[in-house]
Amino acid sequence: MEQFFSQNAIYIVLIIVLLVWFGIFGFLFSLDKRLKAIENDTKGVKK
Repeated sequence: MEQFFSQNAIYIVLIIVLLVWFGIFGFLFSLDKRLKAIENDTKGVKK
């Protein structure tokens, strides 16, 4: 198992970094959807 990690360390790091980036983009996408919904709700309240 240790030999596998030592030979494929760059791929393991790449997978971890990609998972982190997908997590960040997924969070930002969901946050954007929620903010758009809040903006649409508050547009009707202002006037």
